[in-house]
Amino acid sequence: MVLVLDTGDLPVGDRIAAFEAVAAGEGGVSSVREEEPEGTVWKRLELWHLGPLTLFHTQGTGMHLSRSLRQARRDAMDTVAINIHRRGAGGFAWTDHRQRIGPNTATMQHMSAGYEYWWSGLGSTLALMFDTERLSLPEETIRASIPTLEHSPIGRLLINHVHGLHSIADQINMGPEADALASATVELARAWVVSVAGDDPTRRAVARETLLTRVLAYARAHLREPDLTPQRIAWAHNTSVRTLYRLCEDGGLSLEKWIIRRRLEGARSDLAAPGHAHRTIDAVARSWGFTNPTFFSRRFRQTYGTTPSQWRRLSQQGRLSSPQDDL
Repeated sequence: MVLVLDTGDLPVGDRIAAFEAVAAGEGGVSSVREEEPEGTVWKRLELWHLGPLTLFHTQGTGMHLSRSLRQARRDAMDTVAINIHRRGAGGFAWTDHRQRIGPNTATMQHMSAGYEYWWSGLGSTLALMFDTERLSLPEETIRASIPTLEHSPIGRLLINHVHGLHSIADQINMGPEADALASATVELARAWVVSVAGDDPTRRAVARETLLTRVLAYARAHLREPDLTPQRIAWAHNTSVRTLYRLCEDGGLSLEKWIIRRRLEGARSDLAAPGHAHRTIDAVARSWGFTNPTFFSRRFRQTYGTTPSQWRRLSQQGRLSSPQDDL
């Protein structure tokens, strides 16, 4: 993670100008109007380079951002930005389309055109930016989708995917993992666009090409639910279980093993977290979809070489010893 700016570290007279400069340089913004006066304005901007994607996390007091058509024509920035609004109420405008935004609202801007984006009070957003050509779609299809993307069922998968990407960004911001995750992210974005704007042949083609990505995104979004079965996943994607298994096999994975491994990763993280120390091991396991404690313990030990209780104890000892280690 790169901390680009935290205005709390700057003198009061420099804060607004500093954010305006960063917004223009990193996001192509041509105008910023702050809701708060200079003395109470606060902005924090972090970014990660994930292969061909750039992920931004912006937090702060209310503001109104805009990119004018004049600015868009002048800098010829041919990228798309996908915004996942996390906190606060605000809005998004593009040409004659205006949309209210709140937590877990996804919008998209094509940077070769103008737009407006704002929120009031404390707010935060995650934004992904990448070259438009990676979508492999006509410009008119991309632009036609923007006013209706809020109605796409794939939007929820994309929102969950971006949240997951942000949670592990510090671990995967370089190397082959970043490239693989970037490809999956672009595939989901492509499916999102054509689900509301593509013609029938394009929609069918993209649906075939992105099916495995959408299946795994769906499974990740529902990992904690015990009834997440191949039958349910197949039904949700209007395909047969046989086709689903063949799709996963062609993709080089076992669906059941993939689900179990992701659940184990989640349970392992919770068992090590201080915030979950009050919960029993069985409760943590159940929260990740494991209904059989014996099965959970066996698979945990096979995967990590230790039992869940040993892992929790070692994690706690590590937290207790770390202050001494720093002396």
